[in-house]
Amino acid sequence: MSTPIRNRFKFIFLLSIAICTSFSANSQVLEVGPGYPYASLAEAADVAVPGATILIHEGTYPGGVFIENLQGTINDWIYIFAAQGESVIFEGGTNAMQFTDAAYLQIHGIIFQHQTGNGVNIDDGGSYETPSHHITIDHCTFRDMNVSGNNDLLKLSGIDYFEVRQCTFLNGAAGGSGIDMVGCHDGSIYDNHFENQGSNSIQAKGGTRNIRIEGNLFKNGGARAVNLGGSTGLQFFRPLDAPYESAELKVYSNVFIGSEAPIAFVGTVNTEVVNNTIYLPTKWVMRILQETVDTSRFPPCGYNTFRNNIVYIDNRVNVECNIGPNTAPETFTFSNNLWFHSENGFWLGPDLPATDEDNIIGEDPLFENTSSDNFALLENSPAIGNGLDVSEPGIDFALKWFLSPRSIGAHEGGKITGIENIISSKENQFTAFPNPANEILTISLNAPVEKGILSLVSITGKNEIRKELGTKEKSQTIQFTIPTDLHGIYMLILEGKGIHDSQMIIID
Repeated sequence: MSTPIRNRFKFIFLLSIAICTSFSANSQVLEVGPGYPYASLAEAADVAVPGATILIHEGTYPGGVFIENLQGTINDWIYIFAAQGESVIFEGGTNAMQFTDAAYLQIHGIIFQHQTGNGVNIDDGGSYETPSHHITIDHCTFRDMNVSGNNDLLKLSGIDYFEVRQCTFLNGAAGGSGIDMVGCHDGSIYDNHFENQGSNSIQAKGGTRNIRIEGNLFKNGGARAVNLGGSTGLQFFRPLDAPYESAELKVYSNVFIGSEAPIAFVGTVNTEVVNNTIYLPTKWVMRILQETVDTSRFPPCGYNTFRNNIVYIDNRVNVECNIGPNTAPETFTFSNNLWFHSENGFWLGPDLPATDEDNIIGEDPLFENTSSDNFALLENSPAIGNGLDVSEPGIDFALKWFLSPRSIGAHEGGKITGIENIISSKENQFTAFPNPANEILTISLNAPVEKGILSLVSITGKNEIRKELGTKEKSQTIQFTIPTDLHGIYMLILEGKGIHDSQMIIID
């Protein structure tokens, strides 16, 4: 079943499409399809140079495309786009596409279906000395694997600095994942729809670190919807001596419907699961496991956080937290979670390996309409205002800012005050120019700001530039020098006493 993707970050995407060819130093457009100069993607890729757009026109194309060393530059990416409004399908093949040693590459709007290996495979050519890096995949559909083993809709191996956004993953292989990451770093997976997956919707293993999984919908997302760790051969680790299966993963503002275990901590360390909504899992709420056991190299699964989550269960869950051997569950942090059992009014709460501080037990979170997968909170929900104030995530599943105090769960249910409404409705608290920017970004404040902060934030939530404004900023003009390694779409955020405003900035 195809499910439409919500319009989260739609405005960012549309602008990014517009600037792809407008601000590139090279305006090469390579058109692919019957009656066009190139019959296949491989032919166009063979002549593409940094800044090129490979535009694929409507049609069904055979899978099995292999492309090596397709690399743009920091200022001139290479774009592979389905032509606007046209259906582009890559059908069958072992892999629909395999990219090796790719860099500064964006893939947009393509459908991949019926593969027998992996839907799309992007790798580092077997050597992390030359990782694939700066890869964006957006508005693509991966569906209907034609195999039932350990096969993935999207396989990423040795990839750094990547985004997978606003994609749909449907009907994965019984033994595979929607997205499988081996030795990947500094990535973001957000605003995607995962449905009817096999083993996992997302798996992160083999030394994977610093991945942000945010604002996704997981519906029947597999045995372990989000498998935070796992096991893989030591020869596949990136780097080869990585001392963990995964670390520093961030699972923020997601909605989980069904799945045997929505959350599985498997050999991961320093990982956070914060402000998610978990609805009617079929066996466990979470698992704490260790599949790679080597005490001389790998620490036991531990020092992870489960906080500000709504968990709504029924009689199918007998054990909330399944704990395996060789783990350190006592090191976990639990706090401010809301637990509700829909079929047991006398339920005393979950059996957890550590105390869940400031939790709420037995109170219905009062969702708006679960039959339509709407888990927004009604105005009298006990989840509103009872979350622990944390810095991340900043926005909820529906792209609303979390308030202070914040709500529990993936949706912020609190109402902003009248004065905040007035302030936030004002336009142009500041002006930033030029936009797109290159070396210098100038910000002109419309009024003095008292004790404010001006931040340039990447789409993954990383604070790239931060400037604290004084008691009253005397100068109403501020300049940022842009680091040479920044490229893409950012949010410039102004926060101060009685003020919150933001503006999208393109760094060319």
